[in-house]
Amino acid sequence: MKVFSVVGNRPQFVKSAPMSLALRDAGIEEVTLHTGQHYDRELSDVFFDELALPEPRYRLDLHTADVEAMRPGIVAALMRERPDWALVYGDTNSTLAGAQGGVRAAVPVAHVEAGLRSGDLEMPEERNRIEVDRIGALLLAPDERSRDTLEAEGVTGRVEVVGDVMRDALDLFAPIARERSHALERLGVAPRQYLLCTIHREANVAPGPLGRIVEGLNRLDEPIVFPAHPRTRSVVSGLGAHVLLVEPQSYLDLAALTSQARVVLTDSGGLQKEAYWYGVPCVTLRRSTEWVDTVTAGANMLVDDDPDALERAVAEARMPEARPQLYGDGHAARRVAAALYASPPE
Repeated sequence: MKVFSVVGNRPQFVKSAPMSLALRDAGIEEVTLHTGQHYDRELSDVFFDELALPEPRYRLDLHTADVEAMRPGIVAALMRERPDWALVYGDTNSTLAGAQGGVRAAVPVAHVEAGLRSGDLEMPEERNRIEVDRIGALLLAPDERSRDTLEAEGVTGRVEVVGDVMRDALDLFAPIARERSHALERLGVAPRQYLLCTIHREANVAPGPLGRIVEGLNRLDEPIVFPAHPRTRSVVSGLGAHVLLVEPQSYLDLAALTSQARVVLTDSGGLQKEAYWYGVPCVTLRRSTEWVDTVTAGANMLVDDDPDALERAVAEARMPEARPQLYGDGHAARRVAAALYASPPE
């Protein structure tokens, strides 16, 4: 069996690591295409040196999020390789381009993180999730809620609950981050005595919402480490002296900062989960989330761009004493590999 994996940004590259190891262990040949949206040299070195994973066979190096630009290169590679499956991750434009490429090349599509919904159709990611799940032949859901969502939507693909491969990745990379990263020392912060903030979504970097978020951040009296996405850095202003605006961090440094923060403030879906797994309370700068169970558990609070709600949430943020196991047990990649074998393409 041959699997063709499409990755395009850093979170997908991270998720693909435990997946590649599981495919290798299962005797499944993997060919990887990297669209080139994001690149992290330090993470790349970990993959190729420490984990002994092969470099992507295909690199489009497009440096764009445009689906139309990505799709022809993906289709051409799929036609050349003729794999049994096209494997896509998450909800980015690379995910959508990979899934559409699979359809164009007549290669069945398997979708990791299928069935997640925030209920906010204004989010491009939400629209991508829905479209990919409509065309996927194998839908690999992280939990029962996601499976129920897919069944209610009447999808035609086979649904398997496998857990979340990001949990597998965290278990794989957290020890490496602890060994390699010196981010806290470099930035001059102490464990549990700072807040970590990331903002990158298009809706939040508009002047109005971003200004209200900055107002909320300025009301806080704890040090804030703020790794700024280029889109955010170009427009953010008026931050207080207690906010340390820094360049985007490598994955390993960001893992170290996330795991040792007192509270994480973010509009990232991935960081909401990682904060939960690390036992760090989260304040989400969005009005909805696809990871609703973290909110139900009391570990995550939605504040959107309301400065009053942001201030209250940070003051009240605590991890619940009873923390249920959410989104798998660290063995999702192995289940994905088994599901690929158990669902042979027609």
